[in-house]
Amino acid sequence: MRTLRITTFNINGIRSRLPALLDWLSREEPDIVCLQELKAADEFFPIEAIQAAGYGAVWHGQKAWNGVAILAKGTEPLLSRRGLPEDPNPEQSRYIEAVVEGVIVGCLYLPNGNPRPGPKFDYKLAWFRKLIEHAGDLLKAGHPVVLAGDYNVVPTDADIYNARSWQNDALLQPETRECYQRLLGQGWQDALGSLYPGQRIYTFWDYFRQHWQTNSGLRIDHLLLSPQLVERLVGGGVDLWVRDQPKASDHAPTWIELSI
Repeated sequence: MRTLRITTFNINGIRSRLPALLDWLSREEPDIVCLQELKAADEFFPIEAIQAAGYGAVWHGQKAWNGVAILAKGTEPLLSRRGLPEDPNPEQSRYIEAVVEGVIVGCLYLPNGNPRPGPKFDYKLAWFRKLIEHAGDLLKAGHPVVLAGDYNVVPTDADIYNARSWQNDALLQPETRECYQRLLGQGWQDALGSLYPGQRIYTFWDYFRQHWQTNSGLRIDHLLLSPQLVERLVGGGVDLWVRDQPKASDHAPTWIELSI
């Protein structure tokens, strides 16, 4: 059985962590990669190095902040969209969409939303609502779709080491979680959540208070599957070794495998 490995990874600065990215690509050989927080303008995206590693790419960059990209092993992703329809702030590069291996892949970096209350939290919810609208349109089209990225949402208290420590954070607020549940209610499946029900799986450990060393993590990187792909899900996990490298991103690559 041939499988397709799709990974989402908040790289937290692609230029400063390019050697680590290339090492990971060489060791794990994912088929499709969704990157967030490039923190690089379009002209500084390291396409030559990525092509030399055997990957085609499309990207939507932004100087110093945000930025998303889709990489595909041995082929060129077919770009279908940069930015959400009616994006509440199109100057922020948070969404890109492409077709790879017959699958529509949406790569997203949802706003963090802190501090709240305030304009940043309002923007988070406004952007989330536009994502929900676009996700609904994707479902109506009937094509196989994966929506992968850093959602900046902790879906439940089981997805964080200690909810009390983060009770005022935008990632755990009822409005944030309600938006995520609205997304799932359309018919999307949280791939890792369905593979490991009741298990604590983390994808992010901040740099403070030795949270990595004590495994004090959060699950905020998600891969959502359209109904056409649910039966093709055969595995998934987190490449924890990447988070343990020197000068690592505070996220680890999170992946699924689909039978094709």
